[in-house]
Order: sequence, then C-alpha cells, then structure tokens
Amino acid sequence: MSAPDYYRKPDFNMDYHQPPVMYQPGSQYGGPAEAMSPAVAPIGVPPGLEYLTQIDQILIHQILELVKAFVGFYLNIRYEIKNNLGQIIYKVQEEIDCCNRNCYGLLRSFDMTFKDDAGREVIRLIRPLRCVSCWCPCCLQEMEVQAPPGTTIGYVKQDWHPCLPQFSIQGANKETLMKLEGPCFACNCCGDVNFELKGKDGGKPIGRISKQWSGLLKEVFTDTDNFGIQFPLDLDVKMKAVLMGACFLIDFMFFEKVGEANQRSTVFS
Repeated sequence: MSAPDYYRKPDFNMDYHQPPVMYQPGSQYGGPAEAMSPAVAPIGVPPGLEYLTQIDQILIHQILELVKAFVGFYLNIRYEIKNNLGQIIYKVQEEIDCCNRNCYGLLRSFDMTFKDDAGREVIRLIRPLRCVSCWCPCCLQEMEVQAPPGTTIGYVKQDWHPCLPQFSIQGANKETLMKLEGPCFACNCCGDVNFELKGKDGGKPIGRISKQWSGLLKEVFTDTDNFGIQFPLDLDVKMKAVLMGACFLIDFMFFEKVGEANQRSTVFS
C-alpha cells in the first residue's frame, strides 16, 4: 500500500541515504518507554528539540477542524510535524481569540504552540500584527521563535522586494544567518512551490521549504496544506526550529485562503 501524499519526500536534490532514526522522544515510538534508550541531549540544545539533531527533513501536514463557537462556526487549524517515515514529532496548535481571527483574517497576530508526545510545550511561535504588502515596506511580516517558551532563539523577517518573496532567518540577536527566496508568483498550479534556503550572502541553495502539490481536487475544494522542509543535517538545531517558524509564516502569507472568495495573499497584497 502506497503512503499518503503528505508522507512523500520533498523533491530535493539532496542525499537521503542516511540510517533511519528508530525512535523519537515519547513512548509511542519504537516500543514502550522503558525499553527505549534515552536520547542524549547535546550541549546547547533546548529541551524537546533533541530529535531535530538527528534529521535533515521534516513534513508538515495541516488539519482543519470545524469548531462551534459563540459567534458561529470557524475552522480550527492544527498541524502535525512528521519525519520522513510519517511518525509524528510535534503537534502544533494556533492560539487566537475569535475577535482577532474575524477582524484581521490572515494578517492576524497569533501564538502557535508545539507540543511533544508527552504534551510538553517545547516551541512557541509569536506573530505580531503586521502589514503584508510590498507597498508598505516599513512594517513587513515578522515571526519570533522561542524554545523553550520564554527564551527567544531566532526570528523570521520578511525582506522588502518589489516582486519576490524574500525572508531573513535570524538568530536571537536579530543577526541574519540565512536567506529564503521564493518564486515571483507563489501559487502551486499543478506543481510544488519552492522557497530556496541559502547562506546569508546568497549562493548555492543549502535547503528548501516546499509547498507540496496535493492534486487538483484537494487544491480547489479544500484548504489543507502540506509542506516539506529540507535543511543540512548539521545545522544548528535552533535554526531548524526557526525554519519551521518560517514555513508557518509562508503558509499564512501565501497559501491560506482569505474569506468566502477563497482569495490568497500575494507579495503585492
């Protein structure tokens, strides 16, 4: 039986021939907890991020739930972050009030929490209310990444460009460490949309964030998105977490639908 589409590996020209990791933090992977060898946390790795040191790619699968609230029904957005074997690493939940959601749409500020298998919050994303238009470069999109919650490890900052979606991947002191660059038109018409990860001075891509094509029917009639992230295996684990934050920011900026007309944001919005 073939795996579902969102388990497939992103189409990166990278080496995938590394030994698979046989267990993850938590009791549901690789057998009972008492039969597992505890992961040894390298120095400087935030708690809960140890598993990220062992992988060079992850898959992000979006789950939509129809939730009844006082103001009616709305879509509650959840995500599952998985390894290339389809095993869940983290579960992600957006934390937002109904007023913020209904008034500001995709521009809304929010927090996102990452929880491991034990239910511990290990990563928090904080997105302030910002502009999304290239015509207003003084207040572009930004996301703060904390791990553990309360400790900032990096930022994702949108860079001004008249045509291309570009982002800086920054450290805790807002020093630029890497760059992300997407296509002029970030829409997946019958194919994946790739945002290339490069060094801070550009050059050859060292990784990629891909919005994966889910098929015509799913793309037209649903709003569930699947992403793949590829990064160097030896990349600082904190920057791997920041790249996950970049993926969520890209999703909200370019691939989430707006309103009943199902319009999507663009760099010109």
